[in-house]
Amino acid sequence: MSNWDKQVDILVVGSGAGGMLSALVAAADRADVLIVEKAALWGGTSATSGAGIWIPGSDVAKAAGFEDDLDDAFTYVRGLSADNVPDANIRAYVDNAAPMLRWLMANTPVQYMAFPYPDYHAENPGGSPTGYRTHLPMPLDGKPLGAAIRTQRFPSPAASLFGYLNWHFTETYQLLYRAKGWMQNLTFSMARYWLDWPFRFTSRKDRRLTLGNALTGGLRMALDRRGVPLWLDAPLKELVRDGDRIVGAVIQRDGKPYRIAVRKGVVLAAGGFDKNQAMRETNAPLYSIAQYSGGVTSNTGDSIVAGQAIGADTMNMQSAWAAPVFYVPGEDRGRLCTIERALPGCIMVNQKGDRYLNEAASYHIVGQQMARRQAAHGDAGPSWMVFDHRYRHQFPMGPLYPLIPDWLHRGAVRRILKKGATIEALAGQMGVDPAALASTVTRFNDNAGRGEDPDFHRGEAAYDKMYGDPRQVPNPCLRPIDQGPFYAIPIYPGDIGTNGGLRTNATAQVLDEAGAPIAGLYAVGNNAASAMGESYPGAGVTIGPAMTFGYIAARHMTGGNN
Repeated sequence: MSNWDKQVDILVVGSGAGGMLSALVAAADRADVLIVEKAALWGGTSATSGAGIWIPGSDVAKAAGFEDDLDDAFTYVRGLSADNVPDANIRAYVDNAAPMLRWLMANTPVQYMAFPYPDYHAENPGGSPTGYRTHLPMPLDGKPLGAAIRTQRFPSPAASLFGYLNWHFTETYQLLYRAKGWMQNLTFSMARYWLDWPFRFTSRKDRRLTLGNALTGGLRMALDRRGVPLWLDAPLKELVRDGDRIVGAVIQRDGKPYRIAVRKGVVLAAGGFDKNQAMRETNAPLYSIAQYSGGVTSNTGDSIVAGQAIGADTMNMQSAWAAPVFYVPGEDRGRLCTIERALPGCIMVNQKGDRYLNEAASYHIVGQQMARRQAAHGDAGPSWMVFDHRYRHQFPMGPLYPLIPDWLHRGAVRRILKKGATIEALAGQMGVDPAALASTVTRFNDNAGRGEDPDFHRGEAAYDKMYGDPRQVPNPCLRPIDQGPFYAIPIYPGDIGTNGGLRTNATAQVLDEAGAPIAGLYAVGNNAASAMGESYPGAGVTIGPAMTFGYIAARHMTGGNN
């Protein structure tokens, strides 16, 4: 082993939630673990996310009064997932998700609550219309991170206020509907942020951690307590295979190759190929524009390519976590559109001025429909979110904040915002046929006034209603667009990451082209082909499986029972 620069039991490639949890579980089983991160910042896409995790049968859901059935959960996912995803992989996730969460909450500062967040297809067999499978992290004080907080990734602009103020989902709803006390709470949050002296003089980071920053921050605290090192600016260059086993890896450190030997294995947890334009064009032509992906810029598929180079098989490379996204020129990623589409007083139209989908459906379904429409007709990329003055005053629309005048928004936001005194004038600004847009809005308004959408059934499903305005009756998602001036902002078929990758088995081992496990090689998160196939069963089926299979992989490598 003299030709190696370092030896460890386990090397984890990537510092998102799946990788960090895998490292932590292994370290708790007394393994010598090293995490390497390609970027100069740690936390991966997990840190930028809402950090929801989909966990059937959890202790916290049971404590909230929700009795789940794991067979129901399996039936639900199996019915939605791709045919080529093995039953065993889905079963492994469903059976190990709750134990993973129990372990996480017992061994880290991260605490989760179960929310009444309906499954995205709650009407399907095994689905939960009342929710409580989706869990969200509680806020966390980031001060124990010390200097490491300076290199934690910021949340996505879509998951923070003004791009720097961390907020929790309960606070989002309070501000969204401007419930009693919203101004006092916002003032308190702003004061807490700006008065964090002397830290505020040297960093824009909010040390009250929420959502993805709370999850990754809490994991990092636990890793630091166990002395697990995390190297930044250390990209994977290649995997080293000796016979039928992975024995190490070459990373780049300080501009030079650095050879690391492993006694137990390598966990690939470095995300998908979100920002690799060539890989997207080759493998996922339906989602080919890297610029619109919400993934972080370092997600370029390096670990997938490294796996292929030593004989690993791939699966479902055409797939992505589809989503409608806003794109502000100059930003390095798309902004996920989650809530806005379900709120009353807006519609989405294509470049002909026609509605073509239920705007309030899950973002994965809407993103898929947009991408397919663009591929078939070339008129959906971008589409347009159209809304009126009442919506503009009440609710956000992507980068556009309510109560803040147009002229106070950044120049890049003002440039993409269109405005007209009438629908026809707005259509002219959009480059859409005025008569067609006026006809679309008139038909929508006639039905919305009765709380109906016979064309696309918006506001009928449990999921639609969750993001609607409960004050709007009889349908929380529908209100006529009839108060000028009128506005439009472009929205694109995008994604929050690719989800095809290395083919794995129920213990997260990477498989070769003959379907046999490659000893010592594991993949989790978007590095691996998702157990969800091309579906999106509920909020948290990206990070939930990443963490669960990270937990499974660590225990498989160490034989641990911690």
